[in-house]
Amino acid sequence: MASSSSSSLCLHSLPKASSGLNQWRGRLRFEFRGSSAFLSPAVVFLQQSPRLSAIRASSEGSSRRRGYNESQAVSGFSNAKVQQIASNVLPVGSFVVVTFVLWKVVEKFMSPKSPKTSSAGDSKSSTEGVKWSIGAGTNLLQGFAAKVDRENKQRLNEFAKELRSFRSVDMSGCNFGDEGLFFLAESLGYNQTVEEVSFSANGITAAGVKAFDGVLQSNIMLKVLNLSGNPIGDEGAKTLCATLMENSSIEILQLNSTDLGDEGAKEIAELLKRNSTLRVIELNNNMIDYSGFTSLAGALPENNTIRNLHLNGNYGGALGANALSKGLEGNKSLRELHLHGNSIGDEGIRALMAGLSSHKGKLALLDLGNNSITAKGAFYVAEYIKRSKCLVWLNLYMNDIGDEGAEKVADALKQNRSIATIDIGGNNIHAEGVNAIAQALKDNAIITTLEVGYNPIGPDGAKALSEILKFHGNVKTLKLGWCQIAAKGAEYVADMLRYNNTISVLDLRANGLRDEGASCLARSLKVVNEALTSVDLGFNEIRDDGAFSIAQALKANEDVTVTSINLGNNFITKFGQSALTDARDHVLEMTEKEVEIFF
Repeated sequence: MASSSSSSLCLHSLPKASSGLNQWRGRLRFEFRGSSAFLSPAVVFLQQSPRLSAIRASSEGSSRRRGYNESQAVSGFSNAKVQQIASNVLPVGSFVVVTFVLWKVVEKFMSPKSPKTSSAGDSKSSTEGVKWSIGAGTNLLQGFAAKVDRENKQRLNEFAKELRSFRSVDMSGCNFGDEGLFFLAESLGYNQTVEEVSFSANGITAAGVKAFDGVLQSNIMLKVLNLSGNPIGDEGAKTLCATLMENSSIEILQLNSTDLGDEGAKEIAELLKRNSTLRVIELNNNMIDYSGFTSLAGALPENNTIRNLHLNGNYGGALGANALSKGLEGNKSLRELHLHGNSIGDEGIRALMAGLSSHKGKLALLDLGNNSITAKGAFYVAEYIKRSKCLVWLNLYMNDIGDEGAEKVADALKQNRSIATIDIGGNNIHAEGVNAIAQALKDNAIITTLEVGYNPIGPDGAKALSEILKFHGNVKTLKLGWCQIAAKGAEYVADMLRYNNTISVLDLRANGLRDEGASCLARSLKVVNEALTSVDLGFNEIRDDGAFSIAQALKANEDVTVTSINLGNNFITKFGQSALTDARDHVLEMTEKEVEIFF
């Protein structure tokens, strides 16, 4: 009875709530179409609707004031309304339920499966604790796998593939650090392909060098190892040398700019005493002082395989040179000695030349550039030149021997018959000094490369050289850059080129030639010269008129042999460049020869 009364009261109030119900019905359609996440059945929603709850509460409150007959009178009308509502709502609710079930089924198949939970010992992330097999005796860095992300691993895998595929691999400047080296070291162990590898400038420290432990001992193919530009320091050198004690393949070891000091040099000296395969050691631009030079010098008499020793840019000084000279006396194998930029000075040169004079080997290359050598030191060098029968390459670049020192070297060259390349650039040599050098070339057919650049020889110096080289000597490469020869000097050089048949490379950079000098050289290019192939006229203030002259000369010479002309850093506009380009194309069309012109 109570339920019947309650039902009749609720239905009696439904006509008043019909507008709210229609609003709810529209809301149901909107929410269902707008989002697939609307999953509640319509009937439940109807029961929980705040609007209908309020209607029901209102109806129950007024039931006590209405009579039984009144409720019976309207019961037929109310039942019809309920049936109408149910016929509209139930299909929508059924559709929602079916859609919900289908969505759950699709979700089960389409969504990625979560990784299965493994045992307690394997429950950690797959990237944690990953250890790459490097080789016996190698210890991986802590947390290595966590530091190498997916992208870096891909790059490292590509590098590793290169190490296994090519004989020469250059990985310089990739910045993969210690962790990357540990990753790549695996590819070096028992590698039967790669012979030369460069890991230079990769941020490798002493800790990273440990990656080679157990790897280089088992490699019998690698011949060149370059670790230059990595701050491995003395500690890294110690670790590396301990590893190389048992290596029998590496012949060239490059440790330039690696923060090595005297302790590192000491470790390398111990390596030289026991290793019999190293041929070349490069220690340029480090912090090796007198003590380090002494250690290396002590190893030279005990080593019979080292060929090249590079110590450029260190701090040997006179004491270091003196110590090195004593080691050279007992060595028979050294062929190249590079000491550029060690502030050796005249006294150091004196001691060094004495040691080289007693050297039992055949030194072919000597680099003494930038060592504060004056005319006094040039005297000791000249005495050694006179006695040497094996020296082929001599560098005295950027010292201060002056005209007096140049004359002493020139006198020695008259007696020497082995030196083919000599560099006396940047020594404050004037016309007088270069004239002495020119006279030495008159009867010398051995010297093929002469560097006189950065000396203020002027037009007179250019004239002295040109007069000799016009018909004498065998110079193939002549470098006169920054010599202040001007247009007048260019005229002497141009006249020499008309007759000279040996010079193939001519460097006249930064001489203030301008258009006048360029025109003089252009006239010589019109004449057949079977030797000249490269001309460098950069930094000469040449403008369009000079460019036009050179372009016309190229077109006029059907047998031109020049293949490269550098006109960079001049004042040539697009018009001059266009003329030169047309001349280049003309030569290619007429002679099928390519001329490279650089602007």
